[in-house]
Amino acid sequence: MRSILHVDMDAFYASIEQQDNPAYRGKPVVVGANPQHGKGRGVVSAASYEARTFGIHSAMPIGQAYRRCPSAIFLPVRMARYEEVSKRIFEIFSRYTDLVEPLSLDEAFLDVTGSYALFGSAETIGRRIQARILKEEHLYASVGVATNKFVAKVASDLEKPQGFVVVPHQKIREFLRGLPLTRLWGVGPKTARSLQHMGYQTIGDIAQQSQEALRACFGKRGVHVWQLANGLDDRLVESRSSAKSIGAETTFSYDTDDGERIRRTLLALSERVGERLRAEQHGARGLTLKFRNAAFDTITRSQAWSEPINQSGDIWRHALTLLGRVGIGGQKVRLLGLSATRLTPLEAQEQLTLFESTCGQRGTLSQAVDTIRLRFGDEAIQLGSLLGKEKP
Repeated sequence: MRSILHVDMDAFYASIEQQDNPAYRGKPVVVGANPQHGKGRGVVSAASYEARTFGIHSAMPIGQAYRRCPSAIFLPVRMARYEEVSKRIFEIFSRYTDLVEPLSLDEAFLDVTGSYALFGSAETIGRRIQARILKEEHLYASVGVATNKFVAKVASDLEKPQGFVVVPHQKIREFLRGLPLTRLWGVGPKTARSLQHMGYQTIGDIAQQSQEALRACFGKRGVHVWQLANGLDDRLVESRSSAKSIGAETTFSYDTDDGERIRRTLLALSERVGERLRAEQHGARGLTLKFRNAAFDTITRSQAWSEPINQSGDIWRHALTLLGRVGIGGQKVRLLGLSATRLTPLEAQEQLTLFESTCGQRGTLSQAVDTIRLRFGDEAIQLGSLLGKEKP
């Protein structure tokens, strides 16, 4: 029987902004794209709990958020700052277990099964972590404690902010019974409507049906839904070194077919992905480009190679190759994204190559640039080609 924690920071980006600037505390704060008085094209990255009372939430179009609360404090994303705080929070996690699986900068699964002898029960460890984050970072976290990942994640979300929910193994089905169908992973609004038309209103309704009946209607997805409804989830917590990708994306303020702007945006994304790779001490053996046009059609192109890279220039060159494979053909782009894949911890490289790897070749320069940005902000040092231009 495993003991799993899901720790989820409460309104992470917005809470950091309120912590850094006392004048923002107690006020609605929205972090994301420039709202441009309701005409902005991006989305909300985070909203404080004061902003949520107006119905504002993450992933909402920023223009809609502005119309709901024009008096809110709208702030740009300061990713370097959030990554800095996230790193310290994950260091707190590592004091209690080495089995930490990051889901994002502000949430993670922790397997604390092997930590009882040192720190006590899973509930004790969860409360210690929650208290330590509050004491050291002055930020609130919500914690779910269960015997598997799915139930722990559901639990952490139920009593936010600063929630703490423990679900004993023998009470999992009782805990899930009355929850809405959308709490099940993989069940979005469309699937939920299909299930409701079939007479299923809650997770408990699904759990009472046979696995075969759901398989007949939904195939493998039906089996997955039935298993989760019964609290069955045997996935292991995968440590940080098992991360599958590191990515970044941006939505343009207006649809564009300006080739120079598109290339500069790719360069800026390559900088962000490279910086994160180096911070994680990983190299990438693959890259995926995400291209969304004005009609909201999404195209992806991927490439793989043998030697790991983490230098922004190398990533950009591969990104340009992938862009050429998209075949833009006059299409206007709405969104661009890059994801580094096939990640490899740099210390795990065993076989030496005839020529020096680019991960180490320009590592000293990149490390200096990363250190400057971490201390003084992303604007402190930039590539010349990104200076004096409209920001992507």
